[in-house]
Amino acid sequence: MRNRQIVLKAYPEGMPKESDFSLVEGEAPAPKEGEVLVRTVYLSLDPYMRGRMTQRRSYSPPWKLGAVCEGGTVGQVVASKDKAFAEGDFVTGMGGWQDFSIGTRADLRKLDPKLAPISTAVGVLGMPGHTAYAGVVKMAELKPGETLFVSAASGAVGGLVGQIAKLKGARAVGVAGSDEKCDFVVKELGFDACFNHRGDLAAGFAEHCPKGIDVDFENVGGDVFWNAFARMNLHGRVIICGFISAYNDQAPPPGPDRSGAILGGALVNRLTIRGLLVYDHRHSFDEFQREMASWIKSGKIKYREDVVEGLENAVTAFQGLLVGKNFGKMLVRVSADPTR
Repeated sequence: MRNRQIVLKAYPEGMPKESDFSLVEGEAPAPKEGEVLVRTVYLSLDPYMRGRMTQRRSYSPPWKLGAVCEGGTVGQVVASKDKAFAEGDFVTGMGGWQDFSIGTRADLRKLDPKLAPISTAVGVLGMPGHTAYAGVVKMAELKPGETLFVSAASGAVGGLVGQIAKLKGARAVGVAGSDEKCDFVVKELGFDACFNHRGDLAAGFAEHCPKGIDVDFENVGGDVFWNAFARMNLHGRVIICGFISAYNDQAPPPGPDRSGAILGGALVNRLTIRGLLVYDHRHSFDEFQREMASWIKSGKIKYREDVVEGLENAVTAFQGLLVGKNFGKMLVRVSADPTR
């Protein structure tokens, strides 16, 4: 069996380019004792990956040049040397940007395709879903009647954040990158409001957050963040999940020093500003899965997937993700899904 792999060839400067990656091909590895060989069905593409393609200090080490790009996957066991797994089992793990990967019971989780579509293991029932759950349920201290604002509201995390906020009795307001996405967020996901961030941001916030913002679940940064920050209420909470608008920046943006605005706003309104890394919430994963699965089954939570066909299109899909071309959870279908 031939194994195609996408490896990182160079650390991108600005927007990642095709030339920063290389598609290589070789023989699929053979599992050793205690290992299994997994054929990738779905590869998850997520914004955090851009931060791993740089040598700047971060919460995780950068990807190594010449190594397979890392990423969450859903796959099927095709050869097993561990009695805990049988050929044909579906599993999720960090298989990376490749057709086949080697895994062990320490880094694979078995899936039951009868309980949920296998793709959800890297979406609504995986890291993105857990991120939304941890941020709203465990960190935001959200109270009924409060207003939660979330940027990238039609994305894998943002769409769930607003829905969970509604389940907790709060008002959910979001921004997205098109009128079509905003319609989906309100009509399908049940947000109270959503407006296009490509329009008049100040007017959108004034109209849809007239009583201010109690929780800002931040995914974008830039002008979206500044407008939300200006409307934070007393004792408001800012949950920093990401700031995708700056991921490709090579230098600080021009203009005056805005640190005083952040520090002054935080002081005057006695704000709490916290960074969210889902890895800090591993202990709540089982709880999250039980509650999220129940919400999905009862129709209280909805989700959307954006699936691109073929490993060879992963780089292009990732570039699109960074500028908001995706609509929902971004997945690459690397091989046929036997469950569909």
